[in-house]
Amino acid sequence: MSKPRIVVVGGGAGGLPLVTQLGRKLGKYGRADITLVDPSNMHVWKPRFHEVATGAIDADLDAVDYRAHARLNHYRFEPGTMTRLDETEQEVVLAPYCDKHGEQVLPERRLPYDYLVIAVGSQSNDFGTPGVREHCLFMDTRVQAERFRERFLNTCLHANYRDEPVSVAIVGGGATGVELAAEIHHAVSMLKLYGHDQLDRKQLNVTVVEAMSRILPGLPERVSEGARKRLEALGVKVRTDVMVGEATAHALVTKDGETLAADLLVWAAGVKAPAFLGELGLPVNRINQIEVEPTLLARGRDNIFVIGDCAFFKPEGEDKPIPPRAQSAQQMAHQTARNLNRLLMHREAKPFEYKDRGSLVSLSGYSSVGMLMGNLKGGNFFVEGWLARLMYVGLYRMHQAALYGWPRTILLLTAGRFSRLVRPRLKLH
Repeated sequence: MSKPRIVVVGGGAGGLPLVTQLGRKLGKYGRADITLVDPSNMHVWKPRFHEVATGAIDADLDAVDYRAHARLNHYRFEPGTMTRLDETEQEVVLAPYCDKHGEQVLPERRLPYDYLVIAVGSQSNDFGTPGVREHCLFMDTRVQAERFRERFLNTCLHANYRDEPVSVAIVGGGATGVELAAEIHHAVSMLKLYGHDQLDRKQLNVTVVEAMSRILPGLPERVSEGARKRLEALGVKVRTDVMVGEATAHALVTKDGETLAADLLVWAAGVKAPAFLGELGLPVNRINQIEVEPTLLARGRDNIFVIGDCAFFKPEGEDKPIPPRAQSAQQMAHQTARNLNRLLMHREAKPFEYKDRGSLVSLSGYSSVGMLMGNLKGGNFFVEGWLARLMYVGLYRMHQAALYGWPRTILLLTAGRFSRLVRPRLKLH
């Protein structure tokens, strides 16, 4: 009898922990054949893209190689991008895989599955705003983050030569926009140590533009206000209740007609799932998220799970759906691993219960701020400063531990400390 085939599409904050657990519990003992599909060969934790964008971390040193990880954790890796779903034949269709020069490496392929998990994440939503796709930089992928770094470093090099200021306008006051704004200030401080003698933070103009009445609108007001005060203390201009109507080559034009000129324009607003999800024949909402049952099975399906940002699930009795955060994807991954194990033992899948453990926002090396949810005296508590920063770093180490185990994570931490002794404190190329 052939082994059940489990295909997981997307190796992000949900998909990679999921195949890790499935490989260790099922693949290792020959109970299932597990395959991970992703268009990239490496995984970088998406909440750290703002650090990749400014060179605060070297993505090559911090990344997880899917093939090496697959070998260690008893699953297979298949590079590719999902384009279609054949539910009749139970096959996932992958587009031809090409190298960076556009030459085809692998043809279109069809992967059979008994159970499918879609975990392709989300991307920024430009809401059809004219000029955004042509003139703004995005932070949805590692490639986009590295493209920003190249543009940012070249802009700083030019500004230092001409002794001119550097200006960056960021649309979106969510976690990505807020963290990027602080990280840019840190990067300029570091660049001064590496030969940019004419450039310092006094010549840096960073503006965060948010359409809502406050930044971090999805978090408690105290967290939002704490982040705003810290950004303004750095010199970041925070503009709220401002809607962008158009983007040009070097400016944002608000719907009130105001022009916000900048050397670099970044769009980090809105959330939507990839457009191809709306063409799979599965039920989706207006932003392409697939609607799921409480078990995280796609509505009306019994062998297709959907987890992470691309899943739309509003628990019974709640006013809002599960938020698109890394912790949501990770919790969904744990539950889906348990449910797949139950289904293989001919048991019913159990409903997913989301537990909000709070949120932390990093303001580079300067500070962090957030709200933790827990049972401490029956409520929640606000954290800031060095304690919040320590907790923020701890969340990433826990993510690494889920992938590698604590012994390897401690070795990686130690290696990273030694690396900082001999490498520049900023990735300069």
